[in-house]
Amino acid sequence: MLDNIKSPSDIKGFSIEKLETLCKEIRREIIDVSIQNGGHLGASLGAVELIIALHKVFDAPNDKIIFDVGHQAYAHKLITGRYAQFKTLRTYKGLSGFTNRYESRFDHFTAGHAGPSISIALGIQEALKQKKKDNHVIAVIGDGSFSSGISFEGLNNAGMMKNRLMIVLNDNKMSISENVGAISKWLSRAITGSGYKWLKESIKSFLSSKGRAGEPFLEIGHKLSERFRILFTPGILFEGMGFEYVGPVDGHNLEELIETFNTNKNNNRPVLIHIMTKKGKGYLPSEENPEKYHGISPKKNSTTTHVTWTDIFSQTLVKMAKDYKDIIAITAAMPNGTGLDKFYKYYPDRFYDVGIAEQHAVAFAAGMANEGLKPYVAIYSTFLQRSIDQIFHEVSLQNLNVTFIIDRAGFVGEDGATHHGVFDIPLLRVFPNMVIASPKDALELQQMVYTSYHYKKGPFAIRFPRGKAPNVPENIAFKEIPIGNWDILFESKKIELGNDNRKIILLLNGWIASFGKEIGEKLEFEGINSTIINSRFIKPLDGVLLNRLINKDVKIITVEESALAGGFGSAVLEWLSINKKIVSLYPIALQDEYVEHGTQSELRKKVGLEINSIIQKIKSILS
Repeated sequence: MLDNIKSPSDIKGFSIEKLETLCKEIRREIIDVSIQNGGHLGASLGAVELIIALHKVFDAPNDKIIFDVGHQAYAHKLITGRYAQFKTLRTYKGLSGFTNRYESRFDHFTAGHAGPSISIALGIQEALKQKKKDNHVIAVIGDGSFSSGISFEGLNNAGMMKNRLMIVLNDNKMSISENVGAISKWLSRAITGSGYKWLKESIKSFLSSKGRAGEPFLEIGHKLSERFRILFTPGILFEGMGFEYVGPVDGHNLEELIETFNTNKNNNRPVLIHIMTKKGKGYLPSEENPEKYHGISPKKNSTTTHVTWTDIFSQTLVKMAKDYKDIIAITAAMPNGTGLDKFYKYYPDRFYDVGIAEQHAVAFAAGMANEGLKPYVAIYSTFLQRSIDQIFHEVSLQNLNVTFIIDRAGFVGEDGATHHGVFDIPLLRVFPNMVIASPKDALELQQMVYTSYHYKKGPFAIRFPRGKAPNVPENIAFKEIPIGNWDILFESKKIELGNDNRKIILLLNGWIASFGKEIGEKLEFEGINSTIINSRFIKPLDGVLLNRLINKDVKIITVEESALAGGFGSAVLEWLSINKKIVSLYPIALQDEYVEHGTQSELRKKVGLEINSIIQKIKSILS
């Protein structure tokens, strides 16, 4: 069927039986492509019937369907004219793994982070109201996203404004890892919705058995059972915020879904429809292990395994926690992704998963540090952006000893622009009291984590990329690295060229520095005199080394996998200006643009951040 579906209008006349067949075909396509290309398999499999029912009832794109995060939107892509391209999902120059407003007129917002869909949908609905338009607006949000504070800010405002707005809560009991917190427990009361249904049917059956004598009381009984409904379900929470609560509804029953959406589409007050789905529906491995199949990597021919940067951090913190009882580990719904699941295994009483609530995670850590504990807050770079105010106010301003473990710094690959960790340096560098480090390899990461524990003068941030870590240590003793100290990786032999313009200082930051010696040797072969520095501290800079190396004849080139504006190169440029050093500086970094999705190697080649590209850039600068 998918060959013949060019837009949602093509399924309007489908019977329930034909829609169910379509759902099976969509699931097969999602499974085949996700296993080949990687992707968010579980959430998309669980939302197939939900998406088909929405497109059956509503008139997209005139009616606006806003997906939160976008993990669940593969079926939406398949029936909105993108079936022919679907095999390019998450590949370079192919379809995005999330909704993307630059990709299709059916995608009204580019998604990737949890929680904002309600606020976005309310803003769209109010704008339509201002323009005297009567389109429907629907926000589709998962139960995991409900632990994000912004979702409740949106609910609060929507309940007050009383606009016609539909929120579809897709409840599958899972975000990336198992949901935690009071909100998740509250939503779990939906399971007891069967008690409400039993009560409603019992009242109806009893009154009906009385014949005509019971008829006048049937309506009263219906209203009474509706009031009891909120005692048996999470409805009381949403009703109290000004919403009409409908549910729980079987998220895999197309007939029930379509009837529910049709009944409530013209409700003149905000309505929340609580849908119960199974993550990974239709693919047994995903149903049995939804956490493993939340996001899967592309199929690879090689079966070799490697030690990742995340593994090194995790192993190091576990070892340190044995000796240092004040170490605390905190994550925001990412125990597996950040490696802290290993810490939990050994020290469950010192581990905290706060749900999708990065702001709370940072403020929570600040409270612990205030009482003398040493919290390690492990969050992906892209998600740490959500907590910038807490880093400023609760941590930096108070000068508290919180260590931020910034995983997935730099390009993450196939998840694309919403997930690349390229803005943490500019965001964090402005805060007083903040130390920022980017280790070059596994050994240096291990030593940097150890150093951060012994640093007692304020916050400390350690950033590292996704993927395989070079130079994995074996039973190396921990040792501290002096704060702000850089390391000379390579110095050219004295090349007498009679050309001072061939002298450069190359300041490499992060993983790129692990190739410093190789780059230096290749430059020397090209007749370029270089000093290669592992600039492992972004803040503070190594002013002593810079003062010793810089003279008027040298050129400085900085290299970083980060945004150019406000990044490491900018920090060096500021230092040169403040210290009145008249010298040329050339930064190699990400220009003022968002970078699409693709493999890490494809993206690094695209922006000139792989060895040969760096060398060619240096030659171009010198010429």
